[in-house]
Amino acid sequence: MIGKHVRTLVAGAALAPLVALALPGGVASAHGYINSPPSRQAQCAQGIVACGDIKYEPQSVEGPKGLRSCSGGNTRFAELDDDAKGWRVTSVGRTVTFTWTMTAAHRTSNWEYYIGDTLVQTVDGGDAQPPTTVSHTVNLGNFTGQQKLLAVWNIADTTNAFYSCVDLRIG
Repeated sequence: MIGKHVRTLVAGAALAPLVALALPGGVASAHGYINSPPSRQAQCAQGIVACGDIKYEPQSVEGPKGLRSCSGGNTRFAELDDDAKGWRVTSVGRTVTFTWTMTAAHRTSNWEYYIGDTLVQTVDGGDAQPPTTVSHTVNLGNFTGQQKLLAVWNIADTTNAFYSCVDLRIG
C-alpha cells in the first residue's frame, strides 16, 4: 500500500507539466531606449507614427554590438530603419540632453552617440548597473540641419547592445 504522502507527491509531479503549460508565458526581459527627445521607438510607443510590434516593446531593440542600424539588425523592428516613415524631427542646439528609460538595467560598458559614421561622443558606463533613468548631455560638434542620431548602449555582461535613433534638426 502506497502512503498518502507518496500518492500526493506522485500526483503533484504528474500535474506540474500541465500547470506549467496552462500558465501564461513570461514576457522577455525588457531593456532600454531614448525617450527624450523622442526616439523612433518612443514615437511608435506613443502612437505618433504608425508602427508594428515595436510600439509594444520600444525597449527591446537589441542586437550584436557594432551595428549601425536603428533596428539593431532585428528584422522584427526593421521599420525603424525606414528614413521615409514620417518620423517627427526635434529641433535642438549643438548640445542635447538624451534621456534613456531603462526597464531592465544591465551592467554597462558605455553609451555611444553617432551621426552618420561619426562618433560624436562616448559616455563611460563604469561596468555599473544604471538607474531606471539615465541622461547624457552630448555635444553634436559642427553638425547642422536635419540629422539622424544613433545611440548605442553597450552592455558589459553580454555581447549585445541596445539601439535607439533620434531624428534631429540641429541649429
